[in-house]
Amino acid sequence: MNKSQLTYHNGCQLYYTPLSCCYIGALTNMCLLQKDSNAVKEALDQLREVGWAKRWSSQPYVSRRTTSLRELTTLGIKNAENLAIPSVRNDAAFLFTVVGTTGFLGVLAGQLPGDWGFFVPYLIGSISLVVLAVGSISPGLLQAAISGFSAVFPDYQERIARHEAAHFLIGYLIGLPILDYSLDIGKEHVNLIDEKLEKLIYSGQLDAKELDRLAVVAMAGLAAEGLQYDKVVGQSADLFTLQRFINRSKPQISKDQQQNLTRWAVLFGGSLIKNNKSLHEALMTAMSNKATVLECIQAIEKAA
Repeated sequence: MNKSQLTYHNGCQLYYTPLSCCYIGALTNMCLLQKDSNAVKEALDQLREVGWAKRWSSQPYVSRRTTSLRELTTLGIKNAENLAIPSVRNDAAFLFTVVGTTGFLGVLAGQLPGDWGFFVPYLIGSISLVVLAVGSISPGLLQAAISGFSAVFPDYQERIARHEAAHFLIGYLIGLPILDYSLDIGKEHVNLIDEKLEKLIYSGQLDAKELDRLAVVAMAGLAAEGLQYDKVVGQSADLFTLQRFINRSKPQISKDQQQNLTRWAVLFGGSLIKNNKSLHEALMTAMSNKATVLECIQAIEKAA
């Protein structure tokens, strides 16, 4: 049986055969055990050369240009002018439920006999104040509660999968390896692994080229939601991430340039998602089923 050799930068040599798919095991080892971005990149590059990872780094070149809101609307982004406005849907629903429920229970408790009819409604009514106090002192705790509560919305889990799958897919198409991901409520994320970019970010030396690539990945989740829903819910974290990248770049860009970068990144990411709809949907299904990173990559390649 003919065998082809995959040689990684650390000198480790592995073999694959098209029938046995041992090369898949090689990639699994690189991703899950070594967590070495250079090794993962090299493995994926070689898998692309042998015809397996055809979509890996298939869109490596991105170049920013002036972008208008009209272009976002033409692409299919709904309410493009409001994309950067943080959604308060989940927050409002949570607080309304807390206030409404405690108010209703307070009225019922007021019917209790004697002093119970005074103290119990008072205690129940104070719950709303406690919730607001917690939000002021420890916003993270309140946000965790809101995230958990958001699961009552029928579209919430699907939104999470669509949003995170977009980050995953665009990172893969652009050539940024994925280390891990999660769709768990309150812990939603997709982690990239790229040692070179990490060093540039930490040192504040991101150049325009790398900033553009990271911006597209950062805005991919927002773009995916904007293509599907009238209102985007998960944009706050994406915008915060993009601002962090902007702050760590040189030369610094103006406010107008930042706004244009955001629009362009949404347009570019949204275009990739729209043009690779079948890949995005296959990845959503895989991630919703808690597939491994490798299985997610397989889902992308099989859907291509």
